[in-house]
Order: sequence, then C-alpha cells, then structure tokens
Amino acid sequence: MDRGKSVIVIGAGPGGLASAMLLCAQGYQVTVLEKQAYVGGRTSALKFDGYTFDRGPTFLMMPQLLEELFHSAGRWLHDYIKLVELNPLYRLQFGGTKLELSTDREKTAAEIERVFPGESKGYLDFLREEGDKFERVMPLLQRPFMKLTDYLRRDTFHALPKLHLNEHVYGRLSRYFKDERLRYSFAFQSKYLGMSPWNCPGTFTILSYIEHAYGLWHPIGGVNRVCEAMAEVIREYGGNIRLETGAKQVLTKQRKAVGVLLENGDTLEADHVILNADFGMAITKLFQPEQLKKWKPERLHKLKWSISTYMLYLGINRKVNMPHHTVMFADDYSQNLKEMVQGKLSTDASVYVHNPSAIDPTLAPEGKSALYILVPVPNLDGETDWSLPETLEAMRTQVLARLEREPELQGLSDWIEVEKTISPLDWEQSMFVYKGAAFNMAHSLDQMMMLRPHNRFEDVANCYLVGGGTHPGSGLPTIFESARISVNLLLEQDGRSLPARQQATQEYRKEAASWR
Repeated sequence: MDRGKSVIVIGAGPGGLASAMLLCAQGYQVTVLEKQAYVGGRTSALKFDGYTFDRGPTFLMMPQLLEELFHSAGRWLHDYIKLVELNPLYRLQFGGTKLELSTDREKTAAEIERVFPGESKGYLDFLREEGDKFERVMPLLQRPFMKLTDYLRRDTFHALPKLHLNEHVYGRLSRYFKDERLRYSFAFQSKYLGMSPWNCPGTFTILSYIEHAYGLWHPIGGVNRVCEAMAEVIREYGGNIRLETGAKQVLTKQRKAVGVLLENGDTLEADHVILNADFGMAITKLFQPEQLKKWKPERLHKLKWSISTYMLYLGINRKVNMPHHTVMFADDYSQNLKEMVQGKLSTDASVYVHNPSAIDPTLAPEGKSALYILVPVPNLDGETDWSLPETLEAMRTQVLARLEREPELQGLSDWIEVEKTISPLDWEQSMFVYKGAAFNMAHSLDQMMMLRPHNRFEDVANCYLVGGGTHPGSGLPTIFESARISVNLLLEQDGRSLPARQQATQEYRKEAASWR
C-alpha cells in the first residue's frame, strides 16, 4: 500500500469527510481543513443553552448508502450511530386537511383514500412506475460524467426512456393524481434541489419515491451525527482534521494542484487536493483568476442558483404533540412558489417544522423541545434586504403567527426560552454559501451530469470536487455518491481502486459484526 501519498481536503462537510474517510482507509495521509470550529458544514450541530439542533439537513434517506460507505472504510456504521426509522414519514397539511404517510403501502393507500377518495390507485401506480425509474437512474448517479462518451454506455440507454427530461415534476405527478394537494404531497421534495416542481426535471419524481420506498431515519443526536461519526473514523485511521483553519488559496504549478496556502500564511504541500467548499465560494475565493480557464468567477453569474432558507431554531419549555416532520403548505402554494422563483418574499409562505424531541430526548432538557423551523425563501439575488433588522423582525413575526394557527402550537411565543435565526445573508457570510443558495446550483437540464462542474476539476489537475456543486448533485445521498465517485477517480489516477460496493446487506452485516 502506497502510504506516501498525501491529500488535503478543503471543507469538513459530509462530502469532504466521506472522501477523507475512504482515503484514510486506503492508507493516504489525509489532512482536512475546516474554517469553522466544528465539522459538518451545513450538516453540523447547532448547540446553545442545553439545546441541540441540526443546522441544515434533517431528512436522512437510504441509510444503506452510508452502510456501504462505512463498509468501504472497514467500519460498521451502527457502531457509531443509532438510527431510528420514522413512522409516519411526515405530516402534510393543507389548511385543515392533514395527511400522514408512511412506508407501509397498504396503510398509506388507505390514508390517501380516506383524505382523497379515489386516489389510492394513483399512489400504487406511482410506486410501481417510479420504482422502475429509480432502478434505472441510480447507476447514473454512481459514476462520473466528464465527456460526451460517458453518455454512450448501456446504463444510459437503459435509463433514457424513464428520465422524463422533457417533463417537469408537477407534470409527471399529474399523471398519477387528480387532486392538486396530492400532487404537491409528492412534489415538495423538489425543495431538496432548491427548485419548484414546475422547473424541476421530471427525473426527480424519484425523490419522493425514495422516501416512500426506503423510509426516513433519525440518528439519535441529529443528522449531524453522521458527520461526527465520519470524523471519528478519520481520526481512528490517523487522519488530521484541523478546525478553525481556513484555506486561502489552492496552490498550483503547471496547472496542477500542489498544496494549499492557509489564511495564517502557512503552506501545506499535497499530491492531491479535494474541494468540499461551496463551489461558488471556492471559485471566487480559493483561486487566482489566472489559475482558472473554464470556471472563471464571472461565469458564476450566468448559472442558475437554488433558493435559500430562513431558519428559526427554538428551545421551548414543553413537549409538543406533533410528528417528527411536518410540512405546512401555503394556502396558495402555487403562488408561493412563483413568488420565490421571481425573488419575492411571500406573505403566504410554506413552513416546515422539525420536532425531533418527539423521539430523541438527547436534544433538549427533560420535558422541553428543540424546534427547528424552515421557510424556503429566495436567495440573495432576490429583492429582500436581509441586513435590515426590520426584515428579520417582520419575518419572525410572520412565521410565529403561522405556527400559532396550529392547535399544538397555540401560545408558542410564550414558550420560547432560547432562539437563533439564520437568514440567506447568514448562509453567505457565516457559512460561506454563495448567494446564500442553500441547495447549491439548481438542477436544471443545462446544469446536470456532464454540464455540472466535474468531479475531476476541469481547470486544475490533481484537484477533485465533492459536494452538492458537482455530479450527481445536492442532497445527502448524492453528496455521498459524489465522494465515492471523486475518490475512485483519484485512486484510478494513482493506479488504485476502492473495494467493490457491498450490495448484499445481510452478508455485509454478518461480515461487519465480526469486526466489532
């Protein structure tokens, strides 16, 4: 094993940590540079006054991908994380109409029939047809697309009839469901890509299928525990995670990455550099213009960027009788989405409530709750000035008023012990997210696969991208796949390869049990 090779990973988000974990297990000398005082990036823990919140992602899907990732690193995921499956998946609310869906097909079909008579057949058709699509599309999310010939493979032609690239998500769902509210119930996942269901390619109806087929999971301690677990593995292998250490510039020689200049003036040399920084920020902050050819900073203005989020984290002095996930749709959801795409802040907004204290006692003091509130809003290209105190106060008032319309939350304003807000401006200035676009660049047809920044960075050799700004895109499952793709490319350059993916879960678990 070649233990002389060194890798610097810039950014300790989920993609960077996954890459570092895999490379450490292969014997590489890995240094992870993280500007913040904690690991995880947007997938980190926010802790204050006895309360713990997930800063960003709260939906954990397809844990088998994590199991495979840890297996490739010679570890057993469940030695590090306790996962709890959610039932129901979530509650969806349209005014006074409430719908609770689960992975139990018979139960969910009955629930849909109760609320939307005559619509259960469409649900079963959705599962059957989208299941076939998912099986065809998934292989395309597990390999790189860097040149035209990458499309000329059997898996691409097998998937092509099911990609539905000439349709949008809402249109696809209209084939299954007649009631608009039910279409929205299977379309809101477009938010994970920072898009509306009217401009999100029809391929991505698989997002809701994944939830219904594979379920949603909660790691005790929060989704942030996934990143902390990967950091533990990295350290076990002798990898170095340097917190509060900002990178100033990727150093190059003859258009090859050779190291990193730190903000403190020190220089670190490396054989390879992996960029897990937000792509827009990486291009504008980590390279000099003369180092770049294709991805010059001015090109970023021509790209389509995702929406942002307004976050409200509340520590409250009681338990709340609500599910783990609740999505409260705007009274006029269509108008809400149109305004968001136009850069306008809606007075009638959709609100997502995360109530993990319903099943996880570790996140708040006994008898209390850690509530996480998310409102999708335009990114910083929108018309709202988030630097104004009156903007933040008006938004807070609007959100709390909406929440207090719910029977379980009447009186919420009086229950708050501690709170913190993150606005689109905070995402940019404190979390270094370009334009505050919380879901990175949009997943439009002209920004997918080969047309997205490549896993092997086009402008600089020995430099690789991971995270939502490269193929296959944003969302934790695809970010983990980006790490596997980029690490495989790096190893291939060094004449190496990762162990084969472990698909046989039962056999894997028997094998992993012997490691403990």
